[in-house]
Amino acid sequence: MTELPKVRALRGATTVEMAGVPADAARDATQEMLRTLLELNGLTVDDVVSALFTLTPDLYSAAPAHAARGAGWQDVPMLTATEAPADHSLPRCIRVMLHVETTRPRDAMRHVYLHGARMLRPDLLHDAEPPAP
Repeated sequence: MTELPKVRALRGATTVEMAGVPADAARDATQEMLRTLLELNGLTVDDVVSALFTLTPDLYSAAPAHAARGAGWQDVPMLTATEAPADHSLPRCIRVMLHVETTRPRDAMRHVYLHGARMLRPDLLHDAEPPAP
């Protein structure tokens, strides 16, 4: 009997080097994070149910959903929100929560924290390099 896919949540985060970054730097960082999440979890865009992005207020020129659409995520429902300012929060950070359909168990899902965002969840780091564009 074939196991039916379940909906699982994947977390990802990355940082961009400068505040008020040019749109292409934020786009590249977002696309790298999404590509890495899919590759490390053996997924395709067709497995993605939805994506919720947040970004820190200093990334006012970033448009993560637009970056995802530029990577072929045409039919994925997406929402972007600005994080509430908080003391000691990580600056220039783009985060995502993906809902995906997969047969992988929850404990086999690989979350992705790239660049400066590696400090957010060192307990979830996998020493894999991001895939090439």
